[in-house]
Amino acid sequence: MTLADTAQAEAVVADVAERGVHLFGEVLDPAACAALLADLKAGRDWGAGLFLDEAAFDADPQYRGVNPRPGRNLLEGYEARLKLVEANPAIVAGLTALLGEGYVLMDRKVVCGVPASVIPDWLKARIAGNPVNNLGAFVKPQYRDVTYFYGIDFHQDLIDFKGREADFVTLYIYLAPVTRADAPLFLLEGSHRLGASVFPHDLARDGETWRYRSDGREAATTQRVLTGGTGYAAMWHACTLHGTQPDEADHERISLRYLLARGPAAEAGMDRVNATLLGPLALADTRVDLDAEGAARIKANTVNQA
Repeated sequence: MTLADTAQAEAVVADVAERGVHLFGEVLDPAACAALLADLKAGRDWGAGLFLDEAAFDADPQYRGVNPRPGRNLLEGYEARLKLVEANPAIVAGLTALLGEGYVLMDRKVVCGVPASVIPDWLKARIAGNPVNNLGAFVKPQYRDVTYFYGIDFHQDLIDFKGREADFVTLYIYLAPVTRADAPLFLLEGSHRLGASVFPHDLARDGETWRYRSDGREAATTQRVLTGGTGYAAMWHACTLHGTQPDEADHERISLRYLLARGPAAEAGMDRVNATLLGPLALADTRVDLDAEGAARIKANTVNQA
């Protein structure tokens, strides 16, 4: 590793330690991203045809097991094409600096921000005010190889991993330009410092700053809206708060989301980052917003105030 490479690796680790996020920017080949997006979109419905009708949903409501999984994931069969992300020198160097050699791919999937124009009226009425509008329960089974959102409140990606230490990052890729109207990610820089906390989170806005409280601790965090062009990439810590507002555009926002974990290396930048956190690295229970069946039981959404 050259001195320049070492300096860049240290900059990535310092960035995540300080802000909870590292922004790669538009590092991916835009033509390759556009071609991949076109192929992912081809031959399937991304509009109103995604959804069950109300009677079909009510006949057999299913809130669990409706996200992509092995054997039902749109990215299966695209492994060679995904080298544009997974072999990108800047991304590989950043992940290696933070997670160590031999870092582990936990998950990769397509995430779709669904525009209001294609959501049925009956469904809009049901989900209004929900903190997490994951639409998988309402999507026809053949389309559940993608995760569909219509806004999601500020949360940690640790939310899906009860009892697991925050030893992983999220890598997010925009396959097309994302403006303020395209359901961009809203991220609270510095929020990771309080460690793992139960969703929904204790937040109050003051301009572009958010006061965040957890387990008797408090932090002032800075809101950053992640907009960017085709091939934009960012990664953040598992305890960094982030969310999206509903898609205000007239088209879907299709992105790639990776989860990648610390590898077997003796040392990794993540160890230094986590040593600075003030709160726990894991939780026995990560959320209190769902009932026993997995349906929302709380009506509250902080990110919509952003």
